[in-house]
Amino acid sequence: MDTARANRRLVIRLLGGSVLMFGFGFALVPLYDVFCEVTGLNGKITRTGAIETVEADTSRQVRVRLIGINNEGMPWEFSPQQSLLTVNPGEMKQTAFQAYNPTGRSMVAQAIPSVSPGVAAQYLHKVNCFCFNAQPLQAGARADMPLLFVIDKELPPEIHSITLSYTLFDITEAQAADNGSAEPDGGSPI
Repeated sequence: MDTARANRRLVIRLLGGSVLMFGFGFALVPLYDVFCEVTGLNGKITRTGAIETVEADTSRQVRVRLIGINNEGMPWEFSPQQSLLTVNPGEMKQTAFQAYNPTGRSMVAQAIPSVSPGVAAQYLHKVNCFCFNAQPLQAGARADMPLLFVIDKELPPEIHSITLSYTLFDITEAQAADNGSAEPDGGSPI
């Protein structure tokens, strides 16, 4: 009789532990977002859109390294026009990334940004970025994808260098499914 009771307790504890682990798995994403917001880690860029023009701080320079990466399975050639920029905080800086679709079919891509060090993300304001929208590209076509940004003058003085990395994902099938067609259509082809 004691063995049956012990087994029942064990089963209840295992089921309870499984439910707790399942719940914790759902809570991880919001907890991670709160952790990143509080600590400034992960390099998520939240400052986008129009910005009030301010005078640049010419007494200080920040090096901005730009990196273009293709996600696994993305066949495009993707790279920044300039891999290293020197920027004064408060200065509006314009550059672009170049993309080439060497395949024989039209494709749609989406770029996901990341900033390092992560704390610098809150001081990087993207005014216009190709990453805001899906990027359609016809077979064999090339395109310049614009980036316009400002580094806030409040950037901590110990930060002298920022890396802005974009990972390019193929979203052709998802875009076609959203549009209910076999052909991708993310706007006018570039």
